[in-house]
Amino acid sequence: MAWQLDPSHSSIQFVARHMMLSKVRGEFEKFTVDLDLNFDNPENSVVEARIDASSINTREAQRDTHLKSPDFLNADQFPELIFNSNRVERTGEATAKLHGDLTIRGVTKTVVLDVEYAGTSKSPWGATALGFEASTKINREDWGLIWNVALETGGWLVGKEITIQIEAEFIQQS
Repeated sequence: MAWQLDPSHSSIQFVARHMMLSKVRGEFEKFTVDLDLNFDNPENSVVEARIDASSINTREAQRDTHLKSPDFLNADQFPELIFNSNRVERTGEATAKLHGDLTIRGVTKTVVLDVEYAGTSKSPWGATALGFEASTKINREDWGLIWNVALETGGWLVGKEITIQIEAEFIQQS
């Protein structure tokens, strides 16, 4: 069954360490997610996400410009980050591991998202909606995002580990 993403109730966010002290949070403001959900056999469900690399927003214009540059996402040459699922592994009644390939800057690596099904509901306008939360951690250097600066006190300006958090609401299509 096909479901359409409700972008006004969905988000793709990330968290990275800054100077080993604090966390910088950001999001991608433009993305699409195609979900072909098989309720009878969730293991046969398929997900594809396409994220506009230039839509990155950390609430700091100078940093966003740097993140779009060849030092990081290289958004001019690689305008999209792409995730394609290849396996769903149920881990509980409302949880699963979503295995798939994540492509950033033309480099594709396998990732596993921890997914929680938030449920299904009918809106006051009669539409059936469902929601999911998903998260994973990646090492940005695995995708060639290696720019960094050593700190005088030890450590690095930008942490290698990136936490990705996704909230997605979908509307059933007839």
